[in-house]
Amino acid sequence: MTQQLAGHAPAPVTARMENHGNHMLKVAMQTGNDLLARVGSMVAYEGFVQYEPNPPAVRQIAKDWMTGEGAPLMKCSGDGLLYLADYGANVVVINLNGDGISVNATNLLAFDAHLTWGVERVKGLAKFAGQGLWNTRISGQGWVALTSRGKPIVVDCGGGEDETYVDPDALVAWSPNLKVKGKRSFRAQSLIGRGSGEAYQMAFSGQGIVVVQPSEDSTDRIRVRG
Repeated sequence: MTQQLAGHAPAPVTARMENHGNHMLKVAMQTGNDLLARVGSMVAYEGFVQYEPNPPAVRQIAKDWMTGEGAPLMKCSGDGLLYLADYGANVVVINLNGDGISVNATNLLAFDAHLTWGVERVKGLAKFAGQGLWNTRISGQGWVALTSRGKPIVVDCGGGEDETYVDPDALVAWSPNLKVKGKRSFRAQSLIGRGSGEAYQMAFSGQGIVVVQPSEDSTDRIRVRG
């Protein structure tokens, strides 16, 4: 039986964050290098790992999180291997390497606690979505893990004049330096998205990427408040 299951054993650690298959995240934990992760995402760990739900640093930032966009976070610390997952969603691992990324909070699985992060209003959408839309911006030298309902596509906007249009319900993350604006679409509202009422898309332009998941489930929707 052991031989039959050998193919599912974890591979040797080569990085701070790695995929174990498509649907699980493996994190190499070290004392002094804490992790912030979605509450309830831990599925297994080896070694000595401690958890602190809603730590003070998160509570301080969450004071500005008035839209309900925030996902509950826990601080993970210690030494060992930590395995995280989110109901079988695909896991995407990113080494920021000094860059930044703007993430839909419902798609945020984990990130290094030393990274700079906060909640920001997405400019250019207020007239399309009432008071606008809020996302989590993360930047610095470190690792971030995202989830996607299915294998995502990463679209390179290319820096040209052409815009990339995305259904808000399918949006996972994007480069924060991209320009964002909303576009109403009456004719396409029966074809784009799963909601009712007036359809609109998010238009991205500039130099950067957009991560899109093959899902338009309303439970994955970016929180929009009117």
